[in-house]
Amino acid sequence: MDHQQFILDNLKRILDVTDKSKAAELVNLVKSSGTTFIGGAGRSLLVSRFFAMRLVHSGHKVYMVGEVVTPAIKEGDLLILVSGSGGTATLLPFVKKAKEVGAKLAVISMKKSSAMADVADLVVQVGQDDSFPLTKGMPMGSQFELSTLVFLEGAISELIHAEDLTEQGMRALHANLE
Repeated sequence: MDHQQFILDNLKRILDVTDKSKAAELVNLVKSSGTTFIGGAGRSLLVSRFFAMRLVHSGHKVYMVGEVVTPAIKEGDLLILVSGSGGTATLLPFVKKAKEVGAKLAVISMKKSSAMADVADLVVQVGQDDSFPLTKGMPMGSQFELSTLVFLEGAISELIHAEDLTEQGMRALHANLE
């Protein structure tokens, strides 16, 4: 078995049934918001960090939830949470706070309806409700996290093309204290 092809085939299956128009909606929310705050838990947190870094490279003001230098969220800001279940207990207080202060909420999840999705301004459902069967070789959420990573990279590509960003310009915003 070609295991890389196996993984790619599964990701393609999931992304083929994902609403591509949600990428533009997510990008437009980022562009129309003051500051963007991004979070997740576990491997979804790692995926959210990829997206946050690319938004910074694209010239947007972005903070990761939970970092010591992250300021307060306020009205006009945007909170983006990546959560396969849409109900991650550690993230629900962030949803409540964002809504209390009048910030917008975007949820990226495998579920169209969940505790987070039901109060979100934008729900990006990666795949469909039946897109994530237990699959030997892609354990414990790999299908969601990897397809979400590819979906969000696609959103960044859309942003790069829409804003005519250059590799040189983005590289100038890349961290230089690493």
